[in-house]
Amino acid sequence: MKIDGGISFNLESAASSAKEAEEAGYTGAFTAETSHDPFLPMAVAAENTSTLELGTAIAVAFARTPMTVANTAWDLQNFSNGRFILGLGSQIKPHITKRFSMEWSSPAARMREFVQALHAIWDTWQTGDRLDFRGDFYQHTLMTPMFSPEPLTVPKPKVFIAAVGEMMTGVAGEVCDGWFSHGFTTASYLEEVSLPALNAGIDKAGRNTDDVEISLPGFVVTGETEEEMAAAALAVRKQIAFYGSTPAYRKVLDHHGWGEAQTELNHMSKQGQWDAMADVIDQEMLETFAVVAEPANVATELKDRYAHLVDRFSFYAPYGANPDLWRGVIAELQDN
Repeated sequence: MKIDGGISFNLESAASSAKEAEEAGYTGAFTAETSHDPFLPMAVAAENTSTLELGTAIAVAFARTPMTVANTAWDLQNFSNGRFILGLGSQIKPHITKRFSMEWSSPAARMREFVQALHAIWDTWQTGDRLDFRGDFYQHTLMTPMFSPEPLTVPKPKVFIAAVGEMMTGVAGEVCDGWFSHGFTTASYLEEVSLPALNAGIDKAGRNTDDVEISLPGFVVTGETEEEMAAAALAVRKQIAFYGSTPAYRKVLDHHGWGEAQTELNHMSKQGQWDAMADVIDQEMLETFAVVAEPANVATELKDRYAHLVDRFSFYAPYGANPDLWRGVIAELQDN
């Protein structure tokens, strides 16, 4: 199992965080698009590491065009000597239309075409063949030598997409190299709902399951003392409750017969009862969403729960755990 970490989105600390991730033994490290650009730290990280895979998890696809993303990803793949993973996500309609002032429609179909357009552009740059991509959402039919970067001496960037619903997950299976599962999931939901949707897309495209890597940011509750364990459990309960309050994620709770909890959490969120929402997440729910274990047992618990389901794993631990705590866990998880 590959283990991934994070890279700071602040440029002044991107180099040090990337070096720390590589030295800690992580396979890859990713940035997210929140308050800063997700691509700029990748260049800093690439210059300061040699083996670490580097990627975005995620960059907002629909805030950009396939051409602009293709160019950035091409340069980062070249500069990192083939270590870049382009991770994309759709975001939601209000952000695309009101924050980015871009178009929103048919997100699954649009994402499929976005990825296909990327490959059409990259193939033109690599081979020199005429660019002639004509889709329902994107058309790319002009490319001249002045605007064509040099061919790569490494493979094209891998493309991952983040998906929650079955339609978008199916798109990952059809056209992508990897799929980012949402952290608000369970092993049962992965196995019985998400993976069948992913495999349906793989089958539709005539591909093999080995063609698509599955990446999961999984909740982990751990600590070196009882106090640390309790603080970690509370932080994870709060995060689960936050996601659970969102109607779009009710299906995960319904899968386990906890749909009424979503109704309660949603009501509490509208009342601003954010701290109290954690009390709705009882111990059974916590242990279903998260691996709860002392540091020495975390790797074994994670392997038992996820090794047969995912290829890449990152620790979803929204609390201040000691970074050194994870080193032994990483080594054991990567020792297959």
